Amino acid sequence: MLVDTHCHLDAAEFDGDRAVVAEAATRAGVGTIIVPAIERANFGAVASVCRDYHGCFAAYGIHPMYVDRAMAADLDALLETVLREHPVAVGEIGLDRFVEPRDDPRQEFYFEAQLKIARDASLPVLLHVRRAIDPILKQLRRCPVPGGIAHAFNGSRQQADEFIKLGFKLGFGGAMTFPRASRIRELAATLPLDAIVLETDAPDIPPEWRVGARNTPDQLPRIAQTLADLRGIAVQEVAEATTANAAAVLPGLARIH
Repeated sequence: MLVDTHCHLDAAEFDGDRAVVAEAATRAGVGTIIVPAIERANFGAVASVCRDYHGCFAAYGIHPMYVDRAMAADLDALLETVLREHPVAVGEIGLDRFVEPRDDPRQEFYFEAQLKIARDASLPVLLHVRRAIDPILKQLRRCPVPGGIAHAFNGSRQQADEFIKLGFKLGFGGAMTFPRASRIRELAATLPLDAIVLETDAPDIPPEWRVGARNTPDQLPRIAQTLADLRGIAVQEVAEATTANAAAVLPGLARIH
């Protein structure tokens, strides 16, 4: 069975057929799905999805692209939710240096505050790192947490090695399936296999064969096959390794066994 370490199954794009999407993922061999929150307003939706669908596990956090409408009280709500719901991670949190306009100090304030929550709760984090890897690594060194996942990793080998040193796994998904994504594909082919986890980020970041369409978690087996092809190994080896890697970095998944 495969683990989709990043799938927004609570998103509005799935409101019309969420049960069908979840069942298709299970039939495809995706036995576990991590559902990260993006703001306080969807904590309840994430919790509901994870109660209703077997194999779904929650993470709670405030996404850097949603901090413009966050309030300090949302951090209190996050802490309360973490203590009550016992999620597998704090996330999706981090920094985004791509979307304009943006408020970098505000992003950094919420990121640092959420790292402290994760640290104090002894929870790993799911990181949004788009064009912000170096400042994120700087914050992680200031506030060490029990590892986590650098979601949709697209940095350098040196940056990848720094994340690995800090106890992180690197998330690879649809972007890796594009032949022109040479840097991502090189990393996927050459990084230690025990540093890699798989993800879809559904409904976003569709793979090459789904350009322009909604992404869904049942695409993970073909993404796994892409990784296997890049590394020249059997897809079963990829499945076993990435599942073990997810379990290692997200100890809360042990509840499924």
